[in-house]
Amino acid sequence: MIEFHQVTLRYPTGFEALQKVSFSLPKGSFHFLTGHSGAGKSSVLKLIYRAESPSEGTVIVDGRNVEQLTRKQLPILRRGIGVIFQDFKLLYDRSVYDNVAIAMEVAGHDPTRITGQVRRTLQNVGLLERMHQNPISLSGGEQQRLAIARATVNRPPLVIADEPTGNLDKEMGRHIIALFGTLHQQGTTVLLATHDLDLAAETGHPCITMKDGRLLDRQTDDIIQKVEP
Repeated sequence: MIEFHQVTLRYPTGFEALQKVSFSLPKGSFHFLTGHSGAGKSSVLKLIYRAESPSEGTVIVDGRNVEQLTRKQLPILRRGIGVIFQDFKLLYDRSVYDNVAIAMEVAGHDPTRITGQVRRTLQNVGLLERMHQNPISLSGGEQQRLAIARATVNRPPLVIADEPTGNLDKEMGRHIIALFGTLHQQGTTVLLATHDLDLAAETGHPCITMKDGRLLDRQTDDIIQKVEP
C-alpha cells in the first residue's frame, strides 16, 4: 500500500527533513510512526498525499508513483486517503453534520446517500446527538472524533493521522486509538504518527521509529535503511 524508496526531503534552505528513508507497509496493515517532535513524522505523511514532493527517491501509494501523477490524477489519489490533521482543520462556521457531509459532497456523492452515510459515521464515533451543534462547542476529544468521522466517511482504503492523541488525556487517547482499530478490522490500512511510545506499545501494532529525519532501530538506537512490513 505504501512504499518509500530512499526518500530525501530537502528544503531550499538546505535542511533535510528526511534522509534516505525506505520502508514498505502492506495493504490492510496498522503501523505507528513514532519519534520526537521534529523527527520527520509529519514530513512522511505529507509525502504520502503529496502535500510535499521528494527531493530524491520514490514514494509509491497503492501502486502509483505519487510524483508522476498529473494534476487531474492527484485528486483521485487524495480521495483514497483519509487524513486526520494535528490541528483538526474543522470548519467552525458549519455544523458537526456539515463538517462530515462536505467530504462526500466534494467527492460527488448523491445527496440521498450522503444523509444516511454521514449519520452512520457520526453514530460510529458517538457524535450523532451532537450533529446540529457547532464544532466549537465540542471538547477536544469530540473534535478529534469529528475529524476522524470526516476523514473516514468516504471509507477510504488508507487512513493516516498526525498526532491524533497529542492533546488528549490517556483515557481519551485510548478511545481514539480504539476507533482506528475498528477501521483496521474493517480492512483499512492505518498509519498513525505519534510521540507517545507507551500508547503505541499498548496496541501491539508495529512501529516505525524516526530520529532526525532517518529511520531508527529501537532495539539498538542505530540508524537503519529499511523497515520490512
